[in-house]
Amino acid sequence: MRAALLTELLEGLDDELYREVFTHSSWTERRAESYERLAFLGDSVLGLAVSTDLYPRLADATAGDLTKIRAQAVSGAACARVALELDVPRRLTDRAPADAEIRIDELLAAQRVLASICEAVIGACYLQHGYQKTAEAVVEAFAHEMSEAQDHPVDFKSHLQERLARHGEKPHYTLISSEGPPHDMRFVCGVEIRGERYGTGTGRSKKEAEQAAAGAALLRLDDERIGD
Repeated sequence: MRAALLTELLEGLDDELYREVFTHSSWTERRAESYERLAFLGDSVLGLAVSTDLYPRLADATAGDLTKIRAQAVSGAACARVALELDVPRRLTDRAPADAEIRIDELLAAQRVLASICEAVIGACYLQHGYQKTAEAVVEAFAHEMSEAQDHPVDFKSHLQERLARHGEKPHYTLISSEGPPHDMRFVCGVEIRGERYGTGTGRSKKEAEQAAAGAALLRLDDERIGD
């Protein structure tokens, strides 16, 4: 099992933390009691754990190479796949209220929901078990995703272009900002669809930032199925 350690930490959570991990925002009057805050925290823990693992192992990789590998390894699609390893669909279904505003099958069909809950699991485990144990579990759970990112890089821009082309649409990329010295520039780019910004991304080059923005846009397109 790819996520055995993370599953063990998840099942050892206090009842209150476990409940929060598997509470969708539409199931509670106070949005802060849903998994969203934990997902915010877990996103940072995930990025640090993966970066810390990649850095010494890929000694010949440039900063740009590491950024691309990390971005793909912790992408929404990657988190959604790990969520399946964590048995998130069953766990979320078990927690779903009978009078839920959004049907459970619609939630489970949205990649963003699965990805966010995966991040929430990581955030909750960090709060209860600490960084070291959580990072070890994260590296095990995402080892396959890191390997795939190294061996089979994904072109998010091409995926978005192909997806939109099926509906006669196309993305438009814009440079939002660029900061830093020439040797260490940081770019922020956005991507618009039908005149509306669907995603933003950062990178050490415009191309990297556009790739990240395209990945964010793909997640939002998936998310629109449930109208969040």
